[in-house]
Amino acid sequence: MGRAGRRPVGEHLTGFLGELRSRGLSTHTISAYRRDVLQFESFLRDLRRDETPVARDVTPKAIRRFVASLSAARYARRTVQRRLASVRSFCRYLVSHDALDRDPTVGLSAPRPEKRLPSFLRRREVERLFAGDGGSSERELRDRAILELFYSTGIRLSELAGLSEENLDLDGRLVRVLGKGDRERVVPVGRAAVDAVRRYLRKRTDEGRGRPLFTNARGGRLSTRGIQRIVKKRLEQVSEARQLSPHVLRHTFATHMLDAGADLRAVQELLGHASLSSTQIYTHVTTARLKEIYKKAHPRA
Repeated sequence: MGRAGRRPVGEHLTGFLGELRSRGLSTHTISAYRRDVLQFESFLRDLRRDETPVARDVTPKAIRRFVASLSAARYARRTVQRRLASVRSFCRYLVSHDALDRDPTVGLSAPRPEKRLPSFLRRREVERLFAGDGGSSERELRDRAILELFYSTGIRLSELAGLSEENLDLDGRLVRVLGKGDRERVVPVGRAAVDAVRRYLRKRTDEGRGRPLFTNARGGRLSTRGIQRIVKKRLEQVSEARQLSPHVLRHTFATHMLDAGADLRAVQELLGHASLSSTQIYTHVTTARLKEIYKKAHPRA
């Protein structure tokens, strides 16, 4: 360990953050690492009764106590997990720079995250979402096509934003999307969504092969943030749920497919999930809904 182990934690933090920058991490991500490690440093300072903590104070016992203090302070499990992940990365940095002989986080585990059921629209809310013709201007037709395509296919926000016209086979009612890990998949598109996209494309004034499917007022590709605003505004008109984002339509797609008897593995393929466990959360949603219906309908529930 030597001299490096006696250097203050704060001095090592500067080098750690510099290494993160060199790896090309975003400013937001680096700031999160910095906040987490500074909180850990403050905890070490309290353990040493306001003395400046040094690298060799970063021990398994200190880290376990830090995690316990976060749980005792009622931090969300996901937050505790993220803080521990930041400390793990920092410890690896300390080991690689000879400030620690071994990684003190090996074998440590954070609390499992809470299983939150995803928000989704009820069928009556979906009916309200698509009530009316949606307007006739290019912008209105674009927004309607976005909503229809989201609900029809269940694709991710980034996947929809990345679509170009050539990704669509409207006659075959298929769309080719590039998902996580550059995995390509082909997803069926419902008749209502195909009709909405065709109406939008007929109204478009810009031309050119390979053009983005959804464009902004300047003719450039509509950003994910722009799509988020469009979807959230419309969802707020039909639902009282708090978590309103394009993902609500993805969750709705999956939930309604399983409600109607779709095979779980087929839904996994449609969503582009690498693991079946990612899709299984929607079975909890449908089970919860069945219980709700049972309680309302059964006279002795």
